Amino acid sequence: MEVNIYEALGEEKVRDLVRHFYQHVGLKPELRKLYPEDLAPAEERLFWFLSHVFGGPHTYLEQRGHPMLRRRHFQWPIDGNMRNIWLDCMLNSIDQIDMDTEIREALIAYFVKVANHMVNQ
Repeated sequence: MEVNIYEALGEEKVRDLVRHFYQHVGLKPELRKLYPEDLAPAEERLFWFLSHVFGGPHTYLEQRGHPMLRRRHFQWPIDGNMRNIWLDCMLNSIDQIDMDTEIREALIAYFVKVANHMVNQ
């Protein structure tokens, strides 16, 4: 059964997930240094992106075009260690949101797949 993650979580929990993620990024100097000082624009873009891929509004496509995720991140060296740091931030963020087990498992599977795909070193 396909589940619409955006509908299951709702906008506020997707926003909370993104907010928690960037709080965790702030605690990882090796990851934090890849971002500008003001994280608000990155936070908004990640919210738009996740809303889109999880079945919500298509604001990301309207504002930024096709995600081209790997291409957009190719400027940064992403090795297995950086993948693990990023994924740890995201998994810790998932743990902070109350959700059904089915949704949690779908999120984890999605983010593991994305993290693996982003490795370019």
